[in-house]
Amino acid sequence: MNKTKIVTNIGPATKDIEVIKELIDNGTNVIRLNLDKYDYAFCEDIINKVNEINQKRKNKIAVMLDTSGPTLRVGRLLGDSSFYKQDDKIRIYMNDIVGDTTKFSVNYPNLINDIKVGNIIKASNGKVILKVLEKYDDCILCLVESEGIINAHTSLNIPDIKLNIPFLSKKDEEDILFAHKMNIDFLALSFISSSEDVLKVNDMLINLENDHIEIISKIETEEAVKEIDNIINVSDGIMIARGDLGLQIPMERIPGIQKNIINKCHESGKVCIVATELMSSMLNEIIPTRAEVSDIANAVLDGADAVTLSYETEYGKYPVESVNIMSKIIISAEQDFNNSVMINNIIKSEKQDVTGYISYCVIDCANKLNCKAIVAPTISGYTAKKMSRFRPNSPIIALSPSEEVVKSLAIHFGVYAYTVDELKSFDTIMKKSKSFAIEITHSVPGDKIIITGGYPFKDVKHTNFMKIEEL
Repeated sequence: MNKTKIVTNIGPATKDIEVIKELIDNGTNVIRLNLDKYDYAFCEDIINKVNEINQKRKNKIAVMLDTSGPTLRVGRLLGDSSFYKQDDKIRIYMNDIVGDTTKFSVNYPNLINDIKVGNIIKASNGKVILKVLEKYDDCILCLVESEGIINAHTSLNIPDIKLNIPFLSKKDEEDILFAHKMNIDFLALSFISSSEDVLKVNDMLINLENDHIEIISKIETEEAVKEIDNIINVSDGIMIARGDLGLQIPMERIPGIQKNIINKCHESGKVCIVATELMSSMLNEIIPTRAEVSDIANAVLDGADAVTLSYETEYGKYPVESVNIMSKIIISAEQDFNNSVMINNIIKSEKQDVTGYISYCVIDCANKLNCKAIVAPTISGYTAKKMSRFRPNSPIIALSPSEEVVKSLAIHFGVYAYTVDELKSFDTIMKKSKSFAIEITHSVPGDKIIITGGYPFKDVKHTNFMKIEEL
């Protein structure tokens, strides 16, 4: 089993339930849907399919939804896409029109006031480059410096310029209400620039009395990189969205930023996800490039909680193979993972509390005794999350009667969560812990496991016991 989790985007290539099952069976832990690309009907259909799969399994697959965010977007296009030829001059209109190979519109009428002659506009992940030549009353004249296809409603990026678009649009608010209605597990916020942006969404969830949805802040702007410490503090996790981030800042800075953010998340006890173009060659090829293999392995070795597959599984020819190969790369990289340095760093920043120190003792014992598993019966998931932070060699088997808690743990490094009927009798939980450990890790007589948690389970809010069991 891979400890570093896999987040898989769903799209036209993977919308069928049998394909989703294959993705899960090959290593997917979280299903991700982008509300900027797909309507509510499509997303609801996928979520219902995941729920149907979850009903038949003890371990539950989580669902993540991406908001659209405050970004500049192309309007409608004839045939939903247009090819813009190098050295052609095209017009960008402020009012809504149907675009073609000579023109398109944008969703932000004030662009004409914010932009300047000479500014560069990037589209299609930076492959299409437009240079602003002139500004008129209702449109902008641009030169196509790098040709390519632009899809309808795709995002545009203008480096070195801040657009005055409100963070929460009406659509974003509707998207959050939809996420609440569907009881999804993770909400990935696009194009945030400050901790205030995150708090606005958090306030919405509080008003909805939703304490289940966790907020994942996507880092894809230079402002977000500068404000990373404050953003981490108010988020449940961070996603390093390298595609849009690479359009905002020089791409050679991305590896250093990635390592820095992973370290900060780890020290803060927040999950970190590395996203975008990890295996983009597998859109059309059956095997990834060596550089892509190294990219995934380095994200694992840096200590990321999860890595993502985006276009590879949304539109690619080999979505299931992509997940399978990514899982193999992760498992291989984890064999070279040096967690002793990470454990020493974490204990220095660990809070002075009972749960933190018992977690450290559990991990230390599990590593030294070569335990087959750490079993954590949990009501809230807190114990399992604490254990995950220390990156143990042993898998963490979390047992909870709450399906929501089980799904919330789907993205945490090394945690394999399962639903159980109840957490009442200590003796019953000990028996269930042994049973799950044997089933999941294929333990044999003489193997050791550690069972840890807070007892009585419903009354205690912190971890207060650890028990070493020989099977």
